[in-house]
Amino acid sequence: MQVEALDHINIITDDLDGTASFYSRMLGLERRDAPPPLTPETATWMFDEQGRAIVHINSLDCARTYDREVKPGDVTGALHHVALRLRGYEEMKARLDESGADYEENVVEAIGLRQIFTADPNNILLELNFFAE
Repeated sequence: MQVEALDHINIITDDLDGTASFYSRMLGLERRDAPPPLTPETATWMFDEQGRAIVHINSLDCARTYDREVKPGDVTGALHHVALRLRGYEEMKARLDESGADYEENVVEAIGLRQIFTADPNNILLELNFFAE
């Protein structure tokens, strides 16, 4: 057994459309309906250019196999952030600037990494990693 990659993140929100819009606008992900039995009113998935569903977005009333209380905007337990590897550092900064988003930058010179930290509409901290850019 081995871990191959991060498959996806799941966000439960009271703003399905706003959250989907954020991930489309900021990261260029394509919004598509989640597969049945999920419905377009309660769930949407955000796909990358290779057709991978990177972000699953569910409404508060979406059926869940492992159900627990979720309060959008509150701390998400021990989860501090979600890290995504990207290309296009300057384009990402321009998108954030255009939208008026708050963000912080960091450089880890030892490994050739530039980072941008920003929050989505649900206050989920995103670590956007750009290697060798």
